[in-house]
Amino acid sequence: MRTFWGLMRAYWFSDRWKEAWTLTFVIALLTALSSKAGVWFALALGELGNSIAFLHDAANSHPLQTILTNAGVLVLLVVLKDAGFTGVRNLVSTTLHRKWRGWLNSQFNQALLDGNHTHFHAQHGSAAGGIVAPDNIDQRIQESIKDMTGGAIGLAMGVLGVATSLYFIGENLIGSSVEVKGLEFLGGYGTAVLAFLAVAIYVPLNTWIAVKLGRLLERLNVRMQQAEGSYRSELTTFLRRSFHVAASHGEGVQKSMHDRLYVDIDKTWGRLNIVNTSYTSFELIYNFVGARIVAYSPGLVSFIHNRLDYKGYITGSEMVAQLISQCSWFIHVMPAIATLRANSQRVTELADAIENVQHPREFYQQTGRSDFGYATQNPVFGLTIQKLELAHQGEDATPFLSAANLRFRRGEWTFLKGESGCGKTSLIKAINGLWPYGRGTIVFPEGVTSFYAAQEVKLQQVSLKQLVCLPGSENDHSDTQVAAALHKAGLGDFIGHLADESREGKIWDQVLSGGQKQKLVVARIILQQPGLLFLDEATGALDPEGKIAFHQAIKDNCPNVTVISVMHEAVAPRSLSGEEFYHSVVSIADGIATKKPLAPTLPRELTTILAQPRPVEDKWLRFRRLKQK
Repeated sequence: MRTFWGLMRAYWFSDRWKEAWTLTFVIALLTALSSKAGVWFALALGELGNSIAFLHDAANSHPLQTILTNAGVLVLLVVLKDAGFTGVRNLVSTTLHRKWRGWLNSQFNQALLDGNHTHFHAQHGSAAGGIVAPDNIDQRIQESIKDMTGGAIGLAMGVLGVATSLYFIGENLIGSSVEVKGLEFLGGYGTAVLAFLAVAIYVPLNTWIAVKLGRLLERLNVRMQQAEGSYRSELTTFLRRSFHVAASHGEGVQKSMHDRLYVDIDKTWGRLNIVNTSYTSFELIYNFVGARIVAYSPGLVSFIHNRLDYKGYITGSEMVAQLISQCSWFIHVMPAIATLRANSQRVTELADAIENVQHPREFYQQTGRSDFGYATQNPVFGLTIQKLELAHQGEDATPFLSAANLRFRRGEWTFLKGESGCGKTSLIKAINGLWPYGRGTIVFPEGVTSFYAAQEVKLQQVSLKQLVCLPGSENDHSDTQVAAALHKAGLGDFIGHLADESREGKIWDQVLSGGQKQKLVVARIILQQPGLLFLDEATGALDPEGKIAFHQAIKDNCPNVTVISVMHEAVAPRSLSGEEFYHSVVSIADGIATKKPLAPTLPRELTTILAQPRPVEDKWLRFRRLKQK
C-alpha cells in the first residue's frame, strides 16, 4: 500500500476479496442498468416533446391523453432510474465504502500497534537526513482514509458509467443515425459521426482546462489538510494540559498560538475558495453549452433539411447530452479527484513511514549511528549492559553517556542518580530499545518479562479492570486477582467499579488523580509479576509516605523482581523501619555511568529507633547506649 494503485487494489486482493468483489459486481450491474435507463429516458423525453409539438395536429385524435401518458412514462423512468437503480447503487456503494475503510483502518492500526513499536519509531525523522516523520497520524487514519475510499468509489462508478453509456447510448445513436447533407460520403452514419466528433472535441478540450485547475486544487487540499491537522493537534494537546494552562495563567500564550495556527487555515481556505468558485463557474458554463448547444448541433443540419423529424431530433440530441454528461465525469469530479489524490498521498506517506521503520536499526542508521545489540542469557545472571554509548542524531555526534559494563542481579534494586539532563531516562529507554542513536549490547535474562513505568500515566477509555490488566487482556486475570492487586496498591475503594469504563460521566483518566494513577501502576506490577521493572520517575506525583508505600507494595509482593529506578531525590527512599529498598546506585557524572553498592546500612536496631517519632535527644541517647554495648 505504498503506491496509489497498490493502495487502491489492496482490499480486493485481501482475505476479504469475496466481500469486495461481490459489492463491486452489484455496483457495476446497477450502473449498467442506470445507463440503460438513461437511453429509455431520452426516448421517453423525445416522445413527450413530439406529443407536445403535434398537440394541435388534426391527425392526433387524443392529444391530451398522449401527453399525459408520455409524461407518466417519463416520471416512472425517472423514479426507476434515480430512486431504483441509482438509489440502490448509492446504498451498496456506501456499504462498500464502509467495509473498505474499516479494512484499511484495521490494517494501519495493526501495522502501527505491532511489537516493533512502529507507532513510536514512525514519529521520528529528520529533514536534514531526508526522512520526514508523517505529521498528524490521527488525521491520516481517520479523515484521509475515509475521504480517499469514498472518492475512489465515486470515481470508479464514474468510469464505469462512461463505459456503459458509450455502449448503450452509442448503440442507439448509430441505430437512429441519418444522412447529413454535405457529408453524403458518410452514408446513414452522418449524424452519429457528428455526435461522436462533437463529444470527442468538446469534452477533451475542457478536460484539459479542468486538469489545470485540478492540480491547483490538489496542492491547496494538501496544504489545507496539513493546516487543519496541526490546529486540531494543538487543540487536543491543549485540552490534555488544560490544568497546567489554568494554573500558570497561560491562556494568553495559548490563544496566541491558536490564532497563529488558524491564520494558516484561513489563508489557505481563502485561496481554496477562489479556485473552487472559479471551477464551479467553469463547470456550470460547460454543462449549459454541452447540453443545450453542442448536444443539439449534430442533428440540426439533418433536421433543417427534413431528413430527421422533430421526435428523432429531440431524442438524438438528448442522447448526445446524456453522452456528454457521462463522458464529462472527469470534469465533474475533478475537485473530488484533487481531494482523492491529496488524501491518497497522505495515506501512502504514512504507509511509507510504517514500512521504513520495520527495521529500526537500519532506519536510524540513515541519520546517525545506531548499533545496538540485544541478546538473552540465563536468568541467573540477570541483566547485563556492555560498552554502551548513547548519542544524538548525526554520524559524528559525541556520546553524552557511556557505560562500560553494568550488571544487575536477579532481585537487585538499583537507583539511578545524577543531575537533570545527564541521561538517566535515556539509559532506561536504551535498555528497552526506545533510544535511537548510539551503540552497545544489552543482554536480558531469558524468559523474564519486563515492565516500564513512566512518570506521566495516560489511561485509555476502557474498564477499570482492563486498566489494571494492561498490557494484557482483562480475560487473563479473574476479578478476585485484580481486586486483590488494587487493594494492595491502596486503591481498594474502587474495587466495586471494576467493570465500569467511567464513573459519574467521566473516564478514569479524569477521575483518578496523579497519585492514584501511579498507585494503579503498582496494581499492574503486583498483578503481572514482572522479572524486570523500570521506574522512570514513577513516584513523582506521590508524597513521601506515598513513595514509601509504593516501594513497600512492590517489595512485599514481587520478591524476585529486578528494579532499575530513576528519581529526582538525592537519597533513595527507605522503608518505615529504616531498611533500604535499594541495594546499589548507578551514578552518572561527566557522561560516565558507574555502578556501586549503596553505603553500608545502619544496624537494624538503630534504623528502627530512627523510624519512631521520638525527640531528637532521645534518639541520640539510645544511639550512644547501643554503641557502648
